[in-house]
Amino acid sequence: MGEQVVTHSGWVKNVDDQGKVEISVIVKSSCASCEISGSCSLSDMKEKIIEVNQSQTEELKSGQPVTIIMKQSLGTWAVLLGYVFPLIVLVTGLFIFVGTGIDQGLSAIFAIALLVPYYLILYLAKDFIRKRFTYTVRPE
Repeated sequence: MGEQVVTHSGWVKNVDDQGKVEISVIVKSSCASCEISGSCSLSDMKEKIIEVNQSQTEELKSGQPVTIIMKQSLGTWAVLLGYVFPLIVLVTGLFIFVGTGIDQGLSAIFAIALLVPYYLILYLAKDFIRKRFTYTVRPE
């Protein structure tokens, strides 16, 4: 049984001389595809730019339609790194600070301040993370 993948259609926005390809993907909430989305304010569409190395792809040209493929497990890791782990740091820090007898308001500020080193570590590890989060591009 093969690994499950997530696919998105997009188009090549830019190809530079260093081998970086920018691919534009339109991400829609489920409301955006609804027939009555114009009558409510919940519809949401955003353009996301994804960078891919040219060495991982065939020759791509600007404006060419492509399909981006990513392993579903990488999406799970993205959610863990972006939401779950920071929440654990925040709640754990809050319990520790309140447990040591610090005022609740000050404990909340200290717990939020704990997120600064967390995100700094993520920022410093961005090259390592970028190597792990790879996309496959298939021309349409």
